[in-house]
Amino acid sequence: MDVAVAGAVENSADPGGGFLRCFGRQVKLLREAAGLTQAELGASVGYGEAHIASVEQGRRIPKPEMVDAVDRVVGGRGMLVAMKGEVERARYPSFFREFVRLEAEAVELHAYDAQVVNGLLQSEEYARAVFAMRRPLLDEDTVAQRVAARLDRQKLLARRPAPLLSFVIEESVVRRPLGGPHVLRSQLEQLLIVGHQRNVEIQVMPTSRDEHAGLAGPFTLLLAKNQRRMGYVETHCQGVVHSDPAQVQMLESTYGVLRAQAMTPKESLAQIEMLLGEL
Repeated sequence: MDVAVAGAVENSADPGGGFLRCFGRQVKLLREAAGLTQAELGASVGYGEAHIASVEQGRRIPKPEMVDAVDRVVGGRGMLVAMKGEVERARYPSFFREFVRLEAEAVELHAYDAQVVNGLLQSEEYARAVFAMRRPLLDEDTVAQRVAARLDRQKLLARRPAPLLSFVIEESVVRRPLGGPHVLRSQLEQLLIVGHQRNVEIQVMPTSRDEHAGLAGPFTLLLAKNQRRMGYVETHCQGVVHSDPAQVQMLESTYGVLRAQAMTPKESLAQIEMLLGEL
C-alpha cells in the first residue's frame, strides 16, 4: 500500500507551532517555580534573556543541549528532556518531518534538483538566502531556525558507515546567483568539497541537452536499512513519501536516465570549478 505523508499549507495551524507554545509554557512554569527570572535562567544556561523569552513564547526552537541545561537548572526532573524529540521535529515544516526522519536513517539517497541546490549540499549563506526569499516572508527567528535545521541534516554526509549519495543538479541552478555572487561562490566551493567525498557523486545536467527525462520535476529516492525503497516528491508546502513499488520503480527509472543524460561526476566537478573561476 502506498504511504502518502502529505502536509497542509504551512500556517499558524501547524501542530508544531502549538507544541512549541506548550513547551514554552512548561519552561516558564518550571522557571517561576524555581524562583528564577528569565535573565537569571539565561545566565545559568549560557543564553540571553531575550532568547529565554522567545523560547517561552514558542517563537524560538531551543537546541537539544539547551533543553538539557534548562531542565537541570529549573529542576525539571527530565520533564523537558522527555519532550526533546518533539522539539527537534518541530524545527521542520509539518509536511517535511517524516521525510527528515527517513533521510537521517537512509543507507542510500539519490536526488534530482531543478530549482535550488539540494539542502544536504547547501552552504550556510546559500541556505539563508533561500529561506529569506520565501513568500510569504519568514520572520528572522524562523529563518535562523530553518537554516540551523538544514545544516543539522547535513550530519548525514559524515555518518559512519557512510551512506551512498548522488545528486543530479540542473546547470541553471549552479549558475543562478541567489543572494549575490559571494553567496554563489561559497555554494560552489561547498559543492566541490562535498563532491570529492568518496560516497558522494554530483552530476550537472547541461542546459544544452535536447533530451531530458526530468521534466516532471524534482524528487528524491531513499533506501532504508531494511532495504525498503521509497520516493519523495515535494510541491508548494506539501510533501509526499511514496512506498508503492510501482511508483518508486518509475522514479528510479527516471533517475537512471537522468544520470545517463547528465555530465559525469568528474566532468561536473570540472564544470563547477570553471564556474567558480568566472566569479
